Amino acid sequence: MSHRENKAHALSERGNDLYETPAVAVRALIGTEWLPQRIWEPACGPGAIVRELYAGGHDVLATDLVDYGWDGQVSGVDFLKVPEAPEGIDCIVTNPPYKDARAFVEQAVRLCPRVMMLLRFSFYESISRGSILDTGTLARVHCFRKRLPMMHRDGWVGPKASSNMAFAWFVWDVSHRGPTQLSRMSWEDFTDEAGADPLPMAAE
Repeated sequence: MSHRENKAHALSERGNDLYETPAVAVRALIGTEWLPQRIWEPACGPGAIVRELYAGGHDVLATDLVDYGWDGQVSGVDFLKVPEAPEGIDCIVTNPPYKDARAFVEQAVRLCPRVMMLLRFSFYESISRGSILDTGTLARVHCFRKRLPMMHRDGWVGPKASSNMAFAWFVWDVSHRGPTQLSRMSWEDFTDEAGADPLPMAAE
């Protein structure tokens, strides 16, 4: 039996569990959902989501537990231990670490009235996540019609494989009441060869 090149890796091998978000995924969100001027990205990594939000004209508070060395990032921030949202922040947009996805969602919806998370579509299937999926505040789930470009683990040097997982943007809104609206989106409508400007690296 052959093995898939993009098979899941053991948690012990994942390091910071960083899988950078494809730019087209963020552009699709910006083109579909209303986002406020100021946004918090609490798992910013090297800034894949931040770059696109900047390009869309948003102000972004970019935090992460790890220092990725670019100017504007606030490092050393453990999102799961933050007691309250920073002043002026009422929206979180992020692609959380896979192993902490549920904890990130629970913390985010506690801190902010609007939360947008890029998650595996299978996140929607779980019975055990009823406390965050069945509260009536999960307003929309936008599933990508075509699989996103592969999000390879940071530091991966093996063959570049295509993704075999379905992803979706999950949108929680405290003002929403009622059933979750399911829709499909196409990232191919948001391709741009030029891309967003690179983030400046911090001075050493």
